[in-house]
Amino acid sequence: MKSERLMSLDVFRGITIAAMILVNNPGTWDYVYPPLRHADWNGCTPTDLIFPFFLFIVGVAITFSLSKKKADKQTINKTIVSIIKRSATLFLLGLFLNTFPIFDFSTIRIPGVLQRIAVVYLFSSVLFLKMDNKNLIYIGSAILLIYWVLMTLVPVPGVGYANLEPAKNLAAWLDNTLLNGHLWRISKVWDPEGILPTLPAISSTIIGISAGRWLKSENDQAKKTVWLFVWGNVLLLIGYVWDGWFPINKNLWTSSYVIFTGGYSLVFFAMCYWIIDVQGYKKWPKPFQVYGMNAIAVYFLSGIMTLTFFYTNVNSNGKTVSLHDYLFSNLFLSWLEPINASLMWGISFILVWLGLMWILYYKKIFIKV
Repeated sequence: MKSERLMSLDVFRGITIAAMILVNNPGTWDYVYPPLRHADWNGCTPTDLIFPFFLFIVGVAITFSLSKKKADKQTINKTIVSIIKRSATLFLLGLFLNTFPIFDFSTIRIPGVLQRIAVVYLFSSVLFLKMDNKNLIYIGSAILLIYWVLMTLVPVPGVGYANLEPAKNLAAWLDNTLLNGHLWRISKVWDPEGILPTLPAISSTIIGISAGRWLKSENDQAKKTVWLFVWGNVLLLIGYVWDGWFPINKNLWTSSYVIFTGGYSLVFFAMCYWIIDVQGYKKWPKPFQVYGMNAIAVYFLSGIMTLTFFYTNVNSNGKTVSLHDYLFSNLFLSWLEPINASLMWGISFILVWLGLMWILYYKKIFIKV
């Protein structure tokens, strides 16, 4: 068991990446079903579960990939150097996505999804190598409590009081102070993957690390599954209660959001683990395993395709339109209601990339970052 690759983890990762591609690629942002949108500010939609799911998965994977290296004290520094290199590569890939295909470095957005994954992976991996599980849980908990205090008690410079309002909170102030001109183009003065909220995101990964350590224990599979469910529901309750004092908010990655989504991560992963690795139902989730085995590659390459479609112009009935608009109008909007056409565009994106990733899977090509 300890040396065995968990198919359930690959499937969970594949489901998460497929969902990420779906919500990032509607045919038009004017028509999107509510569950496929982020909450406007406070609250949590199914879409708001996707990113913390991935960070949880990173945590579980850290446990399985680094446990043997953690035990080898003589090579631990070499392992940390490899972790730093991998994190730097992820960060640079994120920057490339943010500037492609214009490459205007004067206004490049510095934060981003891959950048946050890179930073969280770096700190979480080093903490895993240096700490036992009990101290790691203490650190993850302390991060959430300190972040709660910072966001709700520290007066925001220029505002004069602590608050959780968009563009006025402490995280927004820090983003605008340190990264002015290099933030999300829609918000301009704050970033949903900004600096300060990346700190509690480390705790999302620590929950995954703890789950991974539990799975690597000598307990039987039924007991492992039951306790994943139990702790998942405990975290859901704690997060729901904490919401009353520190609202569940994806943009701020609030402590209640970490706990609440960590609970969902445990419950969903427990379901995958029980169905796939314990009960042995391994045929139906194969498409998601294919996605999960090349998760970062498909996320990056699909992002490149999306940007290429938007920045490539074609002639349509005497008018210049983007390749995206041309394909969307002719393939889907011509025969479907706008909201269903928008959904079908996203689904088709998933299917196209599933076909491409299946070729890589069949040839046993797994792109590692």
